[in-house]
Amino acid sequence: MSVNPMAYETQFFGFTPQTCMLRIYFAFQDYLFEMMLVVEGVMLKKLDSIPGCKIRPPQIRKCTEKFLLFMREHFDNLFATMEEVMLQLVLNIPKNVLLPEDRVQEQYPYSKEEFQALQDELQQLQQQCRAEAALEQALRAELEEQKAVTAELEKILQCFDGLENICREHGTGNFKESFALLTKSSKKLQDVLKDIEEKSKKIKQHDRLV
Repeated sequence: MSVNPMAYETQFFGFTPQTCMLRIYFAFQDYLFEMMLVVEGVMLKKLDSIPGCKIRPPQIRKCTEKFLLFMREHFDNLFATMEEVMLQLVLNIPKNVLLPEDRVQEQYPYSKEEFQALQDELQQLQQQCRAEAALEQALRAELEEQKAVTAELEKILQCFDGLENICREHGTGNFKESFALLTKSSKKLQDVLKDIEEKSKKIKQHDRLV
C-alpha cells in the first residue's frame, strides 16, 4: 500500500485514495472467498451424484483452501499493479492542476512572512474589536446611569415646583427667596445647636472635676 499522504487528492475526493484502494482490495477478497464457497458447494453436489465416489468432503475443503491461497497470492500481485495505476493515473491530481477553491492563491500569491503579517494584523483587529465592544458596553452602562440620575432630578424639580405652588397659595412670596431664608435659618439653628452641645460638654467636664 502506498505511503504517500496524497493530501490534495483527499481534499478533492473527500476520502484518501489509499482508503479507497483498501476497500476495493477487501471487496475483491470477500468476493473471491464467496465464489470459492459456491464452487465448493457445486463440487460436493456433483460428487454426491457420482456412485461409488471415494473423494470425501474434507478432501474437497483442503483442495479448496489450497486453490484459494493460490488465487490470493496471484491476486495480491495483480492488485499491487492495479493500485499503482489507480494512484498514479486515476486518483492522482497532477502538480499543475489547482482545485477551484485554491485558484485564488494563484491569483494572489503570498509568502510565509506576508501570511504571518496578515495573521498578526488580524489578531490586532480582533483585540481592537473586543476593546471597542467593552467600551460600548461601559458607555451603555453610563448612559443608563445618566438616565436614572435625570429621572431623580426630574422628581426633585417636580417636588420644588410643588413647594413653590404651596408657598404661593399661602402667600409666602417667592419660593426661591423663602428657600434661601429657610437655608439661612437652618444654618443659624445648626450653629446654635453646636454652641449648646459645646457648652453642655464643658458643663459635664466641670461636674466631673467637682
